[in-house]
Order: sequence, then structure tokens, then C-alpha cells
Amino acid sequence: MSIAKTDNQARESDIAANGLLKDSEKAADADALLVERVKAGDMAAFDTLTRKYRGRIFSVVYNMLANREDAMDIVQDAFIKAFSSIGSFRGSSSFYTWLYRIAVNMSISFLKRARLKRFFSFENIDEELANFEISEKLTEHSDGAKSTNLKELREKLNEALQTLSIKHRTVVVLFEIEGLSHQEIAEITGTSEATVRTRLHYAKQQLQGILKDYISQ
Repeated sequence: MSIAKTDNQARESDIAANGLLKDSEKAADADALLVERVKAGDMAAFDTLTRKYRGRIFSVVYNMLANREDAMDIVQDAFIKAFSSIGSFRGSSSFYTWLYRIAVNMSISFLKRARLKRFFSFENIDEELANFEISEKLTEHSDGAKSTNLKELREKLNEALQTLSIKHRTVVVLFEIEGLSHQEIAEITGTSEATVRTRLHYAKQQLQGILKDYISQ
């Protein structure tokens, strides 16, 4: 009986995974058709792609720059660059991965030029860290004083994140906040999945080391 139940659960899991895969493939196919229309001179098709991905692109850029105005400028420039260079898009990756890569690279260039070290803005720190997996891991062993010290911990976490290199911040933003897979991040950053995993592991170790005095055991 238990074996049959396990087999059923496995089949249900496979069905769900296949459904998600098919949805992803349908989205990629729809984007590919829009891209072809853009290449043929259809501006409305590019407007459709812009509306579809503007929010997601703004999210990743904003979380890297921590400045709304700068993020808006970078997002605008990223879409302009995407439009001007769409002829070079060959479809070897999904359109949104290609677009992410443009936005991330522009954000990294901006950070290097401006030498910005701030990662999260305090304006949205509570909302962002609510979905930030590392913060839960850092506080999961806290006692009854957790709520009292949570604000201080979040401030220290923000400071700790600023100490990460740009390449480590990038993978943390894309994985922890944007929820992208290791494969997608590898495509965006031009690295291997193993490199992405290594950078994430290193970043979390660094954060835990810096914050060890603020973590209740």
C-alpha cells in the first residue's frame, strides 16, 4: 500500500513538473513569435514584450542598485539596448534570460562606475527580507526575543550584504529575491551552474560569519 502511494505521488509530481515545463515552453514560443515580429519592424510586438517583462526587470535592477531613479534609468536603457540589438538575438536562450543578461550587465557596470555599496534600500527592507531565505535561516534558532531584535538583525544583514562583491550580490539577488534557477542565473551571468552554486554558498557563509554575534544559537 505504501509503495503504491509513493508511486502515485511520484506520478503526480511528474505530471505537475511536465505541466510547468509545457507552460514555460509555451511562454518561450510566444516570446519567439513576438521577437520575429519585432525583427520585421512591428513596434507593437516590442511594446508587448516590454509590458510583460518591465516589472521583473525593474525588480532585479532595483534590488541591485537600491535606488529607484537609477533603476528606472537602467531599465529604460536596457530595453532600448534590447530593441536596438534584437537582430543579434538568435534564440539560443529564452528572450527573458537574454533581457535579464542585458539588464544585469548594465547594473554591474553602473555599480562599478559609481562604486555603490548599498544593496537593499531601508524603504523596502522589511518587505524584501520577508522573502529572503537567508534571513529565515539566520533567525530560525532565535528565542522569544526574536521579534525585539529582528529590526537590529535586519539592519546588520543589510550592512553585511553591502560587503559582498558585485558578482556575489548578483547571484543572491537573482536566486533569493527573483527566484531564478541555477541554470537561468548561469545563462544570465555567463557562468556555469557550478559557479552559481559556489558563489551562493560562499555568500551565505560570509553573511553567517559576519552576523554570527547576532544569531541566537
